[in-house]
Amino acid sequence: MPPFDVPEGDPFGPHNLPYGVFSPAGSTERTVGVRLGDHVLDAGAAALALGSPYAALLARPTLNALLAAGRTAWSDVRRALTAWVTVPSHRDSITPLMYPLSSVTLHLPFDVADYVDFYASENHARNVGRIFRPDAADSLTPNWKHLPIGYHGRSGTVVVSGTDVVRPSGQRKAPTDPEPVFGPSVRLDIEAEVGFVVGTPSPMGTSVGLADFREHVFGLCLLNDWSARDIQAWEYVPLGPFLGKSFATSVSAWITPLDALDEARVAPPGRTHPLLPYLDDSADEPGGYDLRISVALNGHVISDPPFSTMYWTAAQQLAHMTVNGAALRTGDLYGSGTVSGADERQRGSLLELTWNGREPIELPDGKRTFLEDGDEVTLSAWAPGPDGVRVGLGEVSGRVVAG
Repeated sequence: MPPFDVPEGDPFGPHNLPYGVFSPAGSTERTVGVRLGDHVLDAGAAALALGSPYAALLARPTLNALLAAGRTAWSDVRRALTAWVTVPSHRDSITPLMYPLSSVTLHLPFDVADYVDFYASENHARNVGRIFRPDAADSLTPNWKHLPIGYHGRSGTVVVSGTDVVRPSGQRKAPTDPEPVFGPSVRLDIEAEVGFVVGTPSPMGTSVGLADFREHVFGLCLLNDWSARDIQAWEYVPLGPFLGKSFATSVSAWITPLDALDEARVAPPGRTHPLLPYLDDSADEPGGYDLRISVALNGHVISDPPFSTMYWTAAQQLAHMTVNGAALRTGDLYGSGTVSGADERQRGSLLELTWNGREPIELPDGKRTFLEDGDEVTLSAWAPGPDGVRVGLGEVSGRVVAG
């Protein structure tokens, strides 16, 4: 099928146009690409061929120049790209610059500056509370309804989809062990998340308000924040996640611009506690996103977490992340935290799906409590788009290999 003849209803049609970075077959050169159906457009080469002023932003080996250019440039480039792939007069120039998706190598699309992960799903937080604090009067910690809880991760271990994940080693101590032991994690887990990519920076000593979310955040991607539960359980008191979370975070190769997701915006769940002014979004436009995520383990779907149930929105997370004056940098990435719905089939981690290993999952190749070497996890997702069409969010996958 010719690259422009995208089937009606294709989730990667002209209404979507997510950004990535790719190398054509036989080349090691990286360049910005835009996905259309099952093809990738060399966006930089297209801009040069058509004499576009955006060539300086697109003819690059990463998305960072485009990210740093700001919202006006993001909107202008998106309009130009839409015209390039839909206006018939551009076809002769554009067709030679379209590559079959199956023939290219996809790379990490941007240089990650800082990485922050949140804990924004009430369903997930309550499940974790019930697992580890079954006798507590409230499964949530006292601060949970007042601020988006988060932690700083390791940007250097953010990897693109398809990268193998080496099973981490570290200290662990079961409740019955007299002393800690060292070795490979035996409770390796996933966390189904959505990542938000910062474009426009902010000066240190200032904060970013809720209304400025779309001025700073370029788009989103799927994210799997791999977790070594046994290492984490021994180390995290009192300072929180460290080695149990920092060994790998996988992101999808495609960054979906926020402008492609206008039809997916929804109100977040009702708030049960009054919020301080910098987090109070009651008078703002809807800050949630209706994203439908699926989690597959070795090709078998085990969960379908709904992002629309997230208590804290991406705008609130950004506001909280900067309210102390912390600066934003181009390429900052922050994760939503594990996405879990109210139903058992909607839980976004094996910790919850197996109730900390007590209720194994039945798979065609055997039972699972936590991940075994050779297991491959794939997150995929879509969102409602214009006129009933879906917006594809791609996928993020990773295979566990022995350390």
